[in-house]
Amino acid sequence: METDHLKAIDVHTHVQRSTHATPDTPSEALTSMAQYFRTTPKSYTVDELAAFYRDQNMAAVTFTVDVKDAPENPGQPTNEEIAERAHANSDVLIPFASVDPARGAEGVRWARRLIEEHGVRGFKFHPTAQAFQPDDRAVYPLYEVIQEAGLPALFHTGQTGAGAGQRGGGGLKLRYSNPIYLDDVAADFPDLTIIMAHPSFPWQEEAISVALHKPLVYIDLSGWSPKYFPPILVQYANTLLKDKVLFGTDFPMLTPERWLADLEKTGIRDEVKPKLFKENAIRALGLE
Repeated sequence: METDHLKAIDVHTHVQRSTHATPDTPSEALTSMAQYFRTTPKSYTVDELAAFYRDQNMAAVTFTVDVKDAPENPGQPTNEEIAERAHANSDVLIPFASVDPARGAEGVRWARRLIEEHGVRGFKFHPTAQAFQPDDRAVYPLYEVIQEAGLPALFHTGQTGAGAGQRGGGGLKLRYSNPIYLDDVAADFPDLTIIMAHPSFPWQEEAISVALHKPLVYIDLSGWSPKYFPPILVQYANTLLKDKVLFGTDFPMLTPERWLADLEKTGIRDEVKPKLFKENAIRALGLE
């Protein structure tokens, strides 16, 4: 990937449709998520995502979310498909994989295969959707494989649009995504790059504290319109965390156009934007 000419690197995008699936009626989960974000539900294949970001002169990290006990969905892209199609579009796409920690030892073996045979460049975890606490020692063998490979791990933090508005929130429990649980992970895996996804409402100060204290912990600013960023997040993004904040959208729920337009309504300083848009991501993702 030639990063010099890129406008930005979006470190947080989703693909929900396999190249083998035809466009269909959006699922209840996708429709609910779109309502939460006040947008139109739309799913993308990896190749469609690549075309979109190529037009934007941007690169993107992309992934799905593996939930072990979710109903089988043949229209959902696999980790292997995402890696294959992302490598075919390697000028703009960086493939992450997702392995539910509930898969145990088989999940650890799968993660190693995804790294060694499919060339994934990082891993995505969603503690709320996958129902695990990140500092649970049972997950540590999975982190060991990721750290050994020198790859980053991206964790959803804070409230989630998944399950929002559904009966009982779809059964999802927000407490798993408190970013303070990542402090133990960062301490016990000091060479593991950790990306805390999203403004971590209602635990923003916990996220800032962990990112300030642990050298390899970053915050991606996806999933929220910047005009709603908490003032304390803007304050630290402009100062002590200016080397730790990453551009991310949560596409397709938020588009780069909307995110960038809304950023102009914040107090993020112009001198910070080159770091936010690209320079910090190059370092965090190992793209030097």
